[in-house]
Amino acid sequence: MLKAVIFDLDGTLTDSDKVHFQVFQEIFAQKGMVIDEALYRQKISGRQNAALVADFFPDLSAADTAAFSIGKEATFRSLAQGQLTPLPGLMDLLTQIQQRRLAIAVVTNAPNENAVFMLSELGLADTFSPVIMADDLPRGKPDPLPYQTALDHLEIMANEAIAFEDSCTGIRAAVAAGIITIGIMTTHSRSELMAAGATGAIADFTGLTIADLEALMKP
Repeated sequence: MLKAVIFDLDGTLTDSDKVHFQVFQEIFAQKGMVIDEALYRQKISGRQNAALVADFFPDLSAADTAAFSIGKEATFRSLAQGQLTPLPGLMDLLTQIQQRRLAIAVVTNAPNENAVFMLSELGLADTFSPVIMADDLPRGKPDPLPYQTALDHLEIMANEAIAFEDSCTGIRAAVAAGIITIGIMTTHSRSELMAAGATGAIADFTGLTIADLEALMKP
């Protein structure tokens, strides 16, 4: 029985990855590196800053790593100001969820300040409970801990929730937590999302109904 719908934030509630890609291009260029969309999708999208720095800039000190994160996120918020809109069909789906009195949660790898900023920009600051932020946990996605934490807060079992994710990192985390997961094709192709473990993949939320979600949960 469906009791909760859990959403990723970046690339799922809104197509924000186009802004993130621009930010990473600028920052990597400052360090003499060029990234294209393929590299961004494969190695960057959905990951936490600490993991990215460890992979791409392993010689940075702890202080420089912190400065990298602060600078990147400040640039993102500046570029994203007034540019974020809900993914098509999202608001209608949220209305359906609320009418059915289902729980609605967010699980995100976004830094706390970014998550608060983005939800406010989208007019959704008071919509989700809980909002699980990886920065508040020992491990972020692709570890299942953020999703397990959401389930604990909601006091439900994994088979009573459905998750929406746009990144392979996020899909692996949700699936590892035992949650049926639908991929959102803002960043990755259907085949990539399905290979990561998604049950299905959609371009956006247009026309999606609660009945569609419940059908996925039938044995």
